[in-house]
Amino acid sequence: MVALLFLVRHGQASFGQANYDQLSTLGRQQSRWLGEYFAARGVIFTRAVAGTLVRQRDTASEILSGMGVATLVDTHAGLNEYNGEALYAKFTDGRDVLAHQKSDYRGYWRTLKTAMHAWADGSLTGDFETWAEFGERTRTALQTATTGLGREDAALVVSSGGAISRALIDILGCPGAMAVEFNLQFRNTGVCELIVGSDATRLVTFNALPHLDRPESAERLKAITHA
Repeated sequence: MVALLFLVRHGQASFGQANYDQLSTLGRQQSRWLGEYFAARGVIFTRAVAGTLVRQRDTASEILSGMGVATLVDTHAGLNEYNGEALYAKFTDGRDVLAHQKSDYRGYWRTLKTAMHAWADGSLTGDFETWAEFGERTRTALQTATTGLGREDAALVVSSGGAISRALIDILGCPGAMAVEFNLQFRNTGVCELIVGSDATRLVTFNALPHLDRPESAERLKAITHA
């Protein structure tokens, strides 16, 4: 088989709020614009899958709405994001994550990045999944999403930056540290396009924003976000 897999990070959520797991108004617009882009390109999704998190499911629904189709969205918990709050709490001995996000945005991300590297190299463990377990579930989720696809079929998979990055390093044969770097570069509704064959999966594009990176539209350029 040779199928196309479009891996999409969710739209802008609610960073710095008590409930991060909800799309902002902009996040919904980003997702609809992506759906319009797919429709204009003539993409037809044989299958749409999202993680079980609200921001992931709503992103998938908004994309399909933007395409003007009624494709049902399946869910797979293997596409859910890692527990960043648990990693942060363990690494900082329980520091208040929301307070850090609000008081020192850059400092928060530096701290989380260091915690993620420690998690990936096995030096940070706790009451959360291991790095290996994280990789296993993302691999299983992508395999499930692509099983049974035929030649020239296309699948939409909506997840989060960390989960997508974890899956990509296995596909590319990169060390764990690269997943951390990929994760922190992911933009909201960033698209990774992959070719899924019977013997290998190959990355074609990474973190692309063809629906937002439009020099003729100041509105869309301002809609490029990371958190």
